[in-house]
Amino acid sequence: MARGEIFTARIESIAAGGTGIARLEGKSVFVDLAAPDDLLRCRIKEDHKTWARAEIIEVLEASHLRSSPACPLYGRCGGCSLQHLAYEAQIEAKTAILSDAFLRIGGIKPPEIRVRPSSPYEYRNRVQFHRTADNYLGFKERKSSRLAVLNDCPIADRGIRKFLGEGKIHAEKALFLKKPRFTVYSRGTIFLIEGGTEQGKVPILGKEMMVNVSVFFQSNAEMLELLIGDLVKASSSANKKLPLADIYSGVGTLSAFLGEEFAEIDLVEENKSALTVAKENMPKGKKVNYYALSDTDWVKSPLRKNPYGFMVLDPPREGLSKSLREYLARNGPDLAAYVSCDPATLARDSRCFIEGGYIMKDLTLYDFYPQTAHIESMALFSRLGI
Repeated sequence: MARGEIFTARIESIAAGGTGIARLEGKSVFVDLAAPDDLLRCRIKEDHKTWARAEIIEVLEASHLRSSPACPLYGRCGGCSLQHLAYEAQIEAKTAILSDAFLRIGGIKPPEIRVRPSSPYEYRNRVQFHRTADNYLGFKERKSSRLAVLNDCPIADRGIRKFLGEGKIHAEKALFLKKPRFTVYSRGTIFLIEGGTEQGKVPILGKEMMVNVSVFFQSNAEMLELLIGDLVKASSSANKKLPLADIYSGVGTLSAFLGEEFAEIDLVEENKSALTVAKENMPKGKKVNYYALSDTDWVKSPLRKNPYGFMVLDPPREGLSKSLREYLARNGPDLAAYVSCDPATLARDSRCFIEGGYIMKDLTLYDFYPQTAHIESMALFSRLGI
C-alpha cells in the first residue's frame, strides 16, 4: 500500500473523530465523509505501519444511512463532520464509540448507555467566528488555515443565523472587528458579542444565569438543561448536610442548581474570570467557597474539605490530573458525577473510581454537538451503592 494507490472498499463503522473505517491488507484505513456500509473508490493519502488515511474518489454504492447535508459548505468548512449521516446514525455511531472507549481504554464494561438526543439543527448558542481582512466572517476550512466565508450556519441558534445573514460587517458598526476572532452567544432575545455587549443573563430552567461571552459556557442550552435535570436527580440520594464540591466549576452553572439543598458549596476553577461570574450565579444566602486553583493544587490545599456529600467533575478534554485521580480513589465522596467531553479520558479516569471501590451506576450520552464528532457524556459513581 502506497500513497496515491487507488482501492475499493466497504466502510465498516465510524471511528472516534468521525471518519469512516475500512480494512485493507490488514490495516485500518480512515476515510473522511464516509458512511457505514458505503462502497467507495478511494485514494491513499497517508500510509503508516498499522493504519492509513484515504480520500473518497467515488461513491459506488451509497449507504442507506447517508443524508443530504443541510449546509452548502459542508465538506469544505471544518465545523461539521457528520452532516452526511442521518441523525439516528450519528447517535448510533457516537454510542458505539463511547462504549468502545470504556472497553478498550478503561478495561471496563459500562452499563447500558442512555442517550439524550438534541435538536439536530439550530441548537448551537455559542459560536466563535474568524474575521477576514475585509471584514467577512468565517470558519476554518477542513485541515486548512484558510477561512470559509459564511452567510449562514444551519447548526447555529436563530439569532446567530440572523447575525450572519446581515452579510458583510462594517468596522464602524462593531468594536469586535478589532479582533481576528471573537465569540457570540445567542438564546431567545439575548445576544452577546465580544467587543460589544459581552455579559448578560441567560434563562436556564427558569433561572437567570450570568454569562460572559469571553468565558466558556455550554454551547447547547437545550442539552444543558437536560444535563442539569439529570444531575439534580442523581444528587437526590446524597448527604445534603455535607458540602457539595464542583470541580472545574466554570461560571458555576451546575452548582447554581445542585447547591440549593447542600449545607455548603466549594467551587474549584483555575480561571479567575470564570469565578468572578460564578459569584453572580450562586444561590442567595448559601455559604460558597471559591478556590482559584488547578485541580492538583486544590488536592494539596489544607482548605479542602473531607468528606463531601456529592462531587461533580467537569474537566477539559485532557481529563483529571493524576493527583485528583489518586485523591478520588482514596478519599472521594460516596457519590460523584463526572461530566466528560472526551470518551478516552473518561474511560481512563473511570479506573480511579473502580479501583477506589465505586460502581458505575449510570452512563448517559448527551448529544451537545449534532453534525459533529464531539461526544459529551456523564458517568455517575457510587461508593456505597446509594
